[in-house]
Amino acid sequence: MRAKILAGMAGVFPIAAYAAELDGGQLSVWWAVPFAGLLLSIAFLPLAAPLFWHHHFGKISLAWALAFLLPCAAVFGIATAAGGAVHAFAAEYIPFIILLTSLFVVAGGICVRGNLRGTPLLNTGLLALGTVLASFMGTTGASMLMIRPLIRANDNRKHAVHIVVFFIFLVANAGGSLTPLGDPPLFLGFLKGIDFFWTVKHMFWEALFLCTSLLVIFYLLDSYYYRNREEQLPPAMDPTPDSALRIEGKVNFFFLAAIVGLVLMSGFWKSGVTFPVFGTDVELQNLIRDVLLIAVTIASLALTPRTARSGNDFSWGPMQEVAKLFAGIFITIIPVIAMLRAGEDGAFSAVVRAVTDNDGQPIDAMYFWATGILSSFLDNAPTYLVFFNTAGGDPATLMTTLASTLAAISCGAVFMGANSYIGNAPNLMVKAIAEERGIKMPSFFGYMAWSCIVLVPLFIAMTFLFFR
Repeated sequence: MRAKILAGMAGVFPIAAYAAELDGGQLSVWWAVPFAGLLLSIAFLPLAAPLFWHHHFGKISLAWALAFLLPCAAVFGIATAAGGAVHAFAAEYIPFIILLTSLFVVAGGICVRGNLRGTPLLNTGLLALGTVLASFMGTTGASMLMIRPLIRANDNRKHAVHIVVFFIFLVANAGGSLTPLGDPPLFLGFLKGIDFFWTVKHMFWEALFLCTSLLVIFYLLDSYYYRNREEQLPPAMDPTPDSALRIEGKVNFFFLAAIVGLVLMSGFWKSGVTFPVFGTDVELQNLIRDVLLIAVTIASLALTPRTARSGNDFSWGPMQEVAKLFAGIFITIIPVIAMLRAGEDGAFSAVVRAVTDNDGQPIDAMYFWATGILSSFLDNAPTYLVFFNTAGGDPATLMTTLASTLAAISCGAVFMGANSYIGNAPNLMVKAIAEERGIKMPSFFGYMAWSCIVLVPLFIAMTFLFFR
């Protein structure tokens, strides 16, 4: 009986041999419909049908995943469909979710109490601090840590919308550009084989230009509002009078350092030992990293005072949404990646031609804007993967010969996720927190007016400075 069971499993999940990979040259563009459908669902259903989305986003993600897997199994065989799904989960999705969860839990256990007066100089300093932290604790973690203290510091001011908008520009997006810990697209690149320090070496000047420009613009704008006599409420009406700052959950700074160390370990240590998991090789160092990241997450939950998490309004809701949606994304993107890897022979040959010149060389400016525009309205992590594979998908080549192209893709995904509320997950989270605290945030298109006026001119300047 045991032999029959193992034989049956091997028929579906081949262990000794790899399942046949999808040949992108044989796929039509219709195989990309589940991926496009899921991304469009993420983009528009939260706005068009928020209640329905809130209760059923996991089912919607599953439905789109099955819309690819079932036809794939019928046309190419169960082994091919199952093998692709196992590879997507074992090699990318599970490590991705484990890291995000550890950063989410650890950052959610650090609570900043007390209040300071929100002067232009202090606000600019808080934005700069959050921008730096975002590259080490993730844009979501830094946003959740810094947004409430920033709002408290300015709750005696009548004009605070611009403060939150620039917070989204900087902390929730641009600040996560220097390490794979900062933003999901860069961690996906790390999982694909991009060196940990590659981003800081090849994106530093772009990040410095954008972040410095935004901080200067913010300081001038905030100073203009602050000088207005009617800007500040009388001291007696200040909802949160000034008080000394204190931090709860300090043990999580140790856990944050542990996360950074574990990711670095998995990048530098090449053990040469792999474990086959249904046709997918899992490297020893990555397995150790993920197991220890889970241990860090559990330790943070156990050792953080409850008052610290309650002070941050910590809940599992955002993490559950990310986990369920990305499960669908990692499945539905399988045929898209296969077609892009097929190059001129694939259904997406028009995309390949749009970002390459007549000699077949990549056009960095086109990669920057194509990745950025899609990242503005779709999730920036799968958008990064799409253009990563459009550029060839070979990490060794992309880190060296095509380093400028990978930098353009990375900058487009990370920076232009700030162009709309739906470009990056922390954007909507920050908006929701600000509205809970009484700040009347701009509408979807109102926010885009801010990004078009402030960000787009800076992106145009970056094109000529860095991606010509």
